[in-house]
Amino acid sequence: MRLPAPTGPYPVGTVDLHLIDRSRSDPWSATPVHRELMVSLWYPATDVGRLPRAPHMRPGAAAHFGSAAGVGASLYGIPAGAVDFAATRTSGHQGAPVARRERPFPLVLYSAGAGDPRTWGTTLVQDLASRGYVVATIDHTYDASEVEFPDGRVVGTMLPEAFGRAHQPDEFQRLAAKVFDTRTADIRFVLDQLGALDRGANPDAAGRPLPRGIVGALDLDRTGMFGVSAGGLAALQAMSDDSRIRAAVDMGGSIESPIIPDPLQLWPVARRGLDRPFMFMGDPGTDHHQTPSWRMLWNNSTGWHVDLRLDGAKSEDSYKDIVPLLPQIARQLGLPDSFVTETIGDIEPTRAVRIEETLIAAFFDRWLRGRNGHVLDGPSPRLRDVTFVRCP
Repeated sequence: MRLPAPTGPYPVGTVDLHLIDRSRSDPWSATPVHRELMVSLWYPATDVGRLPRAPHMRPGAAAHFGSAAGVGASLYGIPAGAVDFAATRTSGHQGAPVARRERPFPLVLYSAGAGDPRTWGTTLVQDLASRGYVVATIDHTYDASEVEFPDGRVVGTMLPEAFGRAHQPDEFQRLAAKVFDTRTADIRFVLDQLGALDRGANPDAAGRPLPRGIVGALDLDRTGMFGVSAGGLAALQAMSDDSRIRAAVDMGGSIESPIIPDPLQLWPVARRGLDRPFMFMGDPGTDHHQTPSWRMLWNNSTGWHVDLRLDGAKSEDSYKDIVPLLPQIARQLGLPDSFVTETIGDIEPTRAVRIEETLIAAFFDRWLRGRNGHVLDGPSPRLRDVTFVRCP
């Protein structure tokens, strides 16, 4: 299978970081003692030459994701063992030197949906890197479907088991609070580590080599964040909690749930409001008119904000790598068109990807670079498949 090629002027480099937060015990597991994360950096590169392109997923993670026990089957209905996700190559060249022109580059963090791996947003991430951003993707260990560490360990998600043990409303409330509290703590820690890296430290647990030119390449005064579903909720909450994040995007993430008695307790940003720019990207059932938490945040915020959606989108799945990959899987396995549309909706996949890339880049260009191309001012022929639920 193929991921769409990035559209920006830079070739893309990538490197993985194994980070250990020795100030924090892992809330999900007694061993190892300290919280461990895997993070990937995607960045504008140079001299990529014959450097290998990184796989979409590392072999152990790919095998778990595509197995009967993985979320490929349970969440997306992909027949177990039918797809080798490690065989798909990204556009990121492993360990390539960082580009020299236009540095330092704005930093953007990415957080995936609950139960998804950090790799499930690679299409948008590598495109943003090709346009001149350093993007850090975060695996929230035991929340993500699986995390593969450098020593070959593959750690699976604990969410299905944890939800299976919860029966009372207060148990669901505590579990959801654990998910969001852990994510926001992970985000703060990653920001700390990237700051240390930019100053010359090597935060990788084993001190593995970093790309040439990475020191001083991150403009930490221009930091943004985006995420899908729970990752989008975490992005807005993290911006509320941490002034280092200057702008954020929530793609399909709403906190409403019939099994959680007080969802707003999990997402206090809705009551506080935001004084910095944010963007909602929803679906036909999720916007600030229909979704109470989004409406509360919208009404309480003084910063610039816009609410839009992809016409034909089905759910937050319309903002993931499943969009370009599922049609290829269906063709290769002889599955019906409904296999695709039931997951990602009726929008043409290639068109959906290009629109999402345009919207994400336009948002961060405006608020992290001061480049207003007026893409987000309102409807236009260029965005004919986008509904502006509310213009800024």
